[in-house]
Amino acid sequence: MKVVMINDCAHVGETLVKYFSSEIEVLHLKRSREFWDKTFGIAWKILKADADVFHVHYLLQDCWLALRFGKRPIVGHAHGSDLREVVRSKKWGWMVKRNLESCDKVLVAQPTILDVAREFNDTAEYFPIPYDPKLFYYAPFVTGREVKRVFMASPQDFRVKGSDKLLRALSLVKIPFKVVAIRYGRDAKRIEKLAGDLGLDVKFIDKVPHDGMNQLYWGSDIVLGSFGVGQLDTVAIEAMACGRPVVHHIRKRFYPLCPLKEFTSVEEVSEDITRLLTDEKEMEKRIQMQLRYINATHSASLLAEKLAKIYYELACSSLQPSNE
Repeated sequence: MKVVMINDCAHVGETLVKYFSSEIEVLHLKRSREFWDKTFGIAWKILKADADVFHVHYLLQDCWLALRFGKRPIVGHAHGSDLREVVRSKKWGWMVKRNLESCDKVLVAQPTILDVAREFNDTAEYFPIPYDPKLFYYAPFVTGREVKRVFMASPQDFRVKGSDKLLRALSLVKIPFKVVAIRYGRDAKRIEKLAGDLGLDVKFIDKVPHDGMNQLYWGSDIVLGSFGVGQLDTVAIEAMACGRPVVHHIRKRFYPLCPLKEFTSVEEVSEDITRLLTDEKEMEKRIQMQLRYINATHSASLLAEKLAKIYYELACSSLQPSNE
């Protein structure tokens, strides 16, 4: 079977491709931010591509082009903001809705957007974000640190990720700690100013390649994800796989089995951070719960097998004669 995968989001596609069986040949069409590559270049690649199944990440122009060019059967993969925000916009909402209606199969990376997808396509199902177990796996702690190490792993985005609220929670923590944060995201400049205003010791570093994130997780005593919209993000999943306690706000009704917490205040976040940095039994308990959850739900090897079944079902159904 030949699959053409178009675009990617949060490294989901490239992670899954590594774990397909040899029976599946994948051509992964990615694009850069260069004008030609993200417009005419990707359109030309899609037009010339031939496969048994097409899989498009993010339900905007790449998906629309694939449908316009008659690429079938097609899997449309929604990753969050396309169904949380763009679908309601006056400029691009029509395109997302048309893509949803037209795809042969719809996958959503967050259960928080599943109902939106099913308004337009009843094939929609939740497909968890995968992590690569060859990159992200448990490694022992460096013990005995007097000054704890905190890693803020998400992009700096006050509205979606709640980066400002995480900093305010850290300002309430009384034990000694240092923070490492990545200098990217729409609020990167504002977060640096806020850290200074709060008197926090934060080292801002440049964005690192995806395969270098494991070193940042392993070098930390605790990882902060987000305190934003309540969805489960890639950084939280990968940090859990690396065996580090994670503080990350989720909406529990969408993730009933996930051991992360649903927070209602900055004070609650601060208390959880303090508990995990000072109580070794609580820390170890949280780590083991996290590992059990992500191994059963988010491992790329399991999800690649699940996706392969979806591909085969679509390919077989496309070969059956129409009843019309």
